[in-house]
Amino acid sequence: MARNIRRTKALTAIAALSAAGIALSGCSAGSAGEGGDGDTLKLWHYEGADSAMGKAWAEAIKIFEEETGATVEFEEKSFEQIQKTASQVLDTDAAPDLMEFNKGNATAGFLASTGLIADISDAVEEYGWDDKLAPSLQTTAKYSEDGVMGGDTWFGVPNYGEFVGVYYNEDAFAAAGLAIPTTYEEFVEVLDAFVAQGVTPLAEAGAEYPLGQLWYQLALLEGDRGFVDDYQLYKEPVDWQGDEITSATETLKEYVDKGYIASDVSSVKAEDAGVSFINGTSPIFVSGSWWFGRFVAEATSFEWSMTAFPGADLSLGSSGNLWVVPENAANKELAYEFIDITMRPEIQAIIGNNGGLPVAADTADITDEKSAELIETFNGVLDADGLSFYPDWPAPGFYDVIVQELQGLVTGVQDVKTTNTNLGEQYDEGTSEYR
Repeated sequence: MARNIRRTKALTAIAALSAAGIALSGCSAGSAGEGGDGDTLKLWHYEGADSAMGKAWAEAIKIFEEETGATVEFEEKSFEQIQKTASQVLDTDAAPDLMEFNKGNATAGFLASTGLIADISDAVEEYGWDDKLAPSLQTTAKYSEDGVMGGDTWFGVPNYGEFVGVYYNEDAFAAAGLAIPTTYEEFVEVLDAFVAQGVTPLAEAGAEYPLGQLWYQLALLEGDRGFVDDYQLYKEPVDWQGDEITSATETLKEYVDKGYIASDVSSVKAEDAGVSFINGTSPIFVSGSWWFGRFVAEATSFEWSMTAFPGADLSLGSSGNLWVVPENAANKELAYEFIDITMRPEIQAIIGNNGGLPVAADTADITDEKSAELIETFNGVLDADGLSFYPDWPAPGFYDVIVQELQGLVTGVQDVKTTNTNLGEQYDEGTSEYR
């Protein structure tokens, strides 16, 4: 029943987009086949050519064309283009054979529940991709018939990952006579020490995602896998006045009150927070591995490192975005062959040596020392089954709710209990169709 309701919603969205006159790009797909001269794989993704994934997938295209004799018709799309037009184009003959798509219930899960992307479970088994992916990476690739991640059916395959940790300016620590913390207690001691020296230690941004991710990480300090399953997978109701969330909200407010975070954090954007770390203003930045490559290129005036959040068994993070195969794809077998190439060690090594986080690399192939350290940290999170996804994932639009409510908290407009109550009401409303 839920599947039919979601299908109706998808068709309604398609009609609305058509009425708005959204133009579709791309030629018709090539003829169906399993490879050979004259066959075409129509591929969409939105990774920049200079990114780790862009470089890796460009090499994968070369290998694919050499080995199969087929041609890749690659169309570079923006993230927004694919997000906004996927429901419309995938229901037509203009659908690509393979495309990158965002993971999560409101994105890949929605397409899965409406029948717009294919069940690829047989291909996963045939190629053995499940043996290469850690359980927490598989969660975002498998969905239930209602589009909830963590289901039994494979609708996508990731070949890279991401996680949130802590970046440290090692030169600033040395100048302050401080050591990189290994426990949460040491982390707080470091924050206090920097404040005592007149330094606001944490680069943060309350106008966008970083502050909400720090809030969720603080909840994970008190939570376990059961809390994550309740929050992300709707196993049991979330207690919005419980220990995990109350501790996170109280602690975040204390961070501002104690000067760990700037008092104007509510108006700061993620770019500004990242730049404050790059230019040496802020010695600590809690954020994602997606900054790593940029810091390698731009944070060159000091030594820095990244670790998992100290004292935490659980970390924000997930697989990267997914390769998905539209149900209307003309060349599904070619799509599977291409996915398999991107899982090869030589392609995974390109991701790893360019600042990305491969999911199936041979560590001996990672020649860049800093990248090897990052991958080792990520693998440690995977080995501990620590990936815990992101706070806005459970419900469409919950990202904006988190930003708004935490802004109210840190500016003093509302107290901890009110903030948690407001978050809980919006969460419950947004997840009601899943529970």
